[in-house]
Amino acid sequence: MATYAVGDLQGCLRELHELLHHINFDSRRDRLWFVGDLVNRGPASLGVLRFVYGLGETAVVVLGNHDLHLLAVAAGVVPAKRKDTLEEILRAPDRGALLEWLRRRPLFKRHRRLGFAMVHAGLPPQWTLSDSARYAKEVEAMLASRRMAALLGSMYGNQPDTWDPGLRGDDRLRFFINCFTRLRYCDDSGRAAWEEKGPPGTQRPPFRPWYAARNRRTRRSRIIFGHWSTVHLGTRQNFASAGVYPLDRGCVWGGELIALRLEDRRLFRVPSRQPKVFED
Repeated sequence: MATYAVGDLQGCLRELHELLHHINFDSRRDRLWFVGDLVNRGPASLGVLRFVYGLGETAVVVLGNHDLHLLAVAAGVVPAKRKDTLEEILRAPDRGALLEWLRRRPLFKRHRRLGFAMVHAGLPPQWTLSDSARYAKEVEAMLASRRMAALLGSMYGNQPDTWDPGLRGDDRLRFFINCFTRLRYCDDSGRAAWEEKGPPGTQRPPFRPWYAARNRRTRRSRIIFGHWSTVHLGTRQNFASAGVYPLDRGCVWGGELIALRLEDRRLFRVPSRQPKVFED
């Protein structure tokens, strides 16, 4: 039995099948972890959603920003964006079952035996893994409730940008969602720079990648994340020494789809079949 963590799919079903063939995936014995953003911008969002849904307990998925955006569009609280590729899902006869399943996925996953945690984007330096799991459950409870539409309608925005245990209501939940699904850069106090999207070294001071913040309380943990296609495992940067494993290689933009086998941290990759462009 092996557990493979897979990078952002964003509707790249063909590449997912090629990757699973490459790793000799067997659903009877192996498990898959997906770092979120199953859907949007790629050619087969409905196919990806159906395939992962069909894996049942074999798959663990954390929600990404594009997954939450799909739920918000489906709930009618925001319009679709020009570049969205969600219409096929919204018209599908099984949309109800797929969206109900999606809304009940977690924002954060921790596996103590394997010694890994997984989030779509990042964690602010003040949070421990236990904090992160507790805060994720606050959002997950709302997503599973009758207040889901209200939550999704209030999640857009860049304030607050700093964690405060005294945060309440929409501000508190928006900060949680932004960290779990959007965080790339923050300063050492944890103040987030949501608008910074480029590779490390392009950001304004005093911001740094969230995983490089001084006194980060999860520094001794191993954390898998996606969302950031310009931060790459397998480069000269020694991410393992920081305990982080970035898995987004921009498959939807013509990069690669990668998987990390958690038991021995071996990396597997297949090339994207999408047109090569830069987008993040």
